[in-house]
Amino acid sequence: MSTAILSALAEEQQGLVELLEQRQSITHAGREFHQGLLCGQPVVLALARIGKVAAATTATALIERFGVQRILFIGVAGGLGPDVQVGDVVIASHFVQHDMDASPLFPRYEVPLYGRSEFAADENLNATLLIAAKHALALACGIFDSFLGERATARVCQVHQGLVISGDRFVATSVESRALQQALPHALAVEMEGAAVAQVCHDYGIPFAAVRTISDRADDAAHVDFPRFVSAVASVYARAVVQGFLRFQTLGI
Repeated sequence: MSTAILSALAEEQQGLVELLEQRQSITHAGREFHQGLLCGQPVVLALARIGKVAAATTATALIERFGVQRILFIGVAGGLGPDVQVGDVVIASHFVQHDMDASPLFPRYEVPLYGRSEFAADENLNATLLIAAKHALALACGIFDSFLGERATARVCQVHQGLVISGDRFVATSVESRALQQALPHALAVEMEGAAVAQVCHDYGIPFAAVRTISDRADDAAHVDFPRFVSAVASVYARAVVQGFLRFQTLGI
């Protein structure tokens, strides 16, 4: 079974391409796709790029051109849930496009002609992903503290599971963050691609799951050094999660 590993930025899947065995790189639809074996499993690595349209294009190409049978998205997101903090990991149970509004023809957030606003992640993939994420955080328990240095606290990074929302704007102010928290109080994190890929996978009947490392609180509070965080923390988490996910899938977990 071929698995697609997607991220918006190359830094978010840093090191995975180098781990591929029997690697073949193919350019298609203006994108580069890397096929090979990872943990003994056939995979395709690709960049979704940033935003819903770009992500949907990439997901469609993976299904139509490469015949992948499941898609896993890895990357970073902004935290929204009150208990979701920088350094935590969020596994999406459902996805909503927070900027979808075809009212008054359709209710706000509902995708026209689908009769729904939420698209669910695959429960079986999520079950394995949850085990892999907890295992990865246990292995990399000191990574985030090393990144923080003198600012490190005794807090242990957590794995959360719940609603992730997507939209074509980067949420980086307290005003926007509070507005989203009020409108969608169950949302744990916000990003720019997941809901679009979930909709494509729904259309094709392809299992989809996503795991996001929280890089900020999606507000205008003091931010971490984002490029360094992605390279030193998020990519390490993602690599460990992906490898664990593939190994546990092989074992039928």
